[in-house]
Amino acid sequence: MAERKLSELSDEELLQEAKKMKSNSIMNAVLIGFLAGIIIYSVVKNTLGLLTLIPLFLAYKLVNKSNYNNQELEIILKERNLK
Repeated sequence: MAERKLSELSDEELLQEAKKMKSNSIMNAVLIGFLAGIIIYSVVKNTLGLLTLIPLFLAYKLVNKSNYNNQELEIILKERNLK
């Protein structure tokens, strides 16, 4: 199924997309916290190496990952008075 623009989605699909984004943000926050814990453990144990770089890279990827622009979704939800 090809991704469609947010403006082409129905009201129900927009609300489902908003729920998905919220659950994805919570999961990403948990994973970033876990990766931050690994980084802190690595720094405390004085092992600055691959154990520090891999979690940093993964946390960066999680922060920048998103299917749709969150701001665009919020604007469309306000325009349609859905939220």
